[in-house]
Formats: sequence, C-alpha cells, structure tokens
Amino acid sequence: MIIYFLCTGNSCRSQIAEGFARVMAKDGVQVESAGIEAHGLNPRAVQVMKEVGIDISTHHSKLIDNQLLRRADFAITLCGDARDRCPITPPEVTRLHWGFEDPARAEGTEEEIMAVFRRVRDGIRDQVKAFLAEQNLLREDV
Repeated sequence: MIIYFLCTGNSCRSQIAEGFARVMAKDGVQVESAGIEAHGLNPRAVQVMKEVGIDISTHHSKLIDNQLLRRADFAITLCGDARDRCPITPPEVTRLHWGFEDPARAEGTEEEIMAVFRRVRDGIRDQVKAFLAEQNLLREDV
C-alpha cells in the first residue's frame, strides 16, 4: 500500500500529512510526499509538528516521482494547484483532494502566522486519521 501526498512546493501541507500518516498508519503502509516544485522544507511546519511530538526535520522537499505516482494506491493532493497540475495517473490510482489553505502565505504577527500553521496542522491530522480509519489502515494505538 502506497499513499502519496502531493502539494505545490512540498514544503508544508504535504510534509505535515506525510508526518502524521507515517506515525498513524499500520506497518507495511508506505507514505511519501512530493510537489509540483521543490520549495524546501518550511521551518514553521517543522516547528508545529514538533509541538505534537512528530519530527519532520529530516524530511526534504522533493519533486513528484512519476514511477512512484503510477504505483501509488492513493494520490492525495492538498492544494488546488497540485490537483490541477498533477500528472495523469492510471485508473487504478485513487486520486483524492483535500483542500487546505497554504499556511506559508499567512500574514500578520509571528503569533498570528503560527496560529494558521497550527490550524492547518490540526485539520490535516484529523483528515489523515479519518482517512486511515476509513481504509482500515489506522494503527490501533492511535
């Protein structure tokens, strides 16, 4: 089973989703993320994940691997840009779209920006957990 999270720059939302899914998914589930472009890992994404005990600091921003995309069971886009620009997948790859606002575009004070990152993080966490439960892929201890 391969779950592939896709976003524009693979810097925030897809990295957060990958981090949660790696912790929550049963053994044997391969979880990856990538982007239409590689923008680098956002340090605020690393920070908000660390707040919930998940270390994504060793992740790196990468481009979509078309071979992996064709082998994936699920290709899940987390932004409209990735949904619209994602390469064509074979019919056996289930494509899902979870639209989340881009926290990297948040404006205001550092506190206000971090509040957006936390809100997006929590929304992604809930979506990942519900998805894994629906697919019977959620670890029992989560």
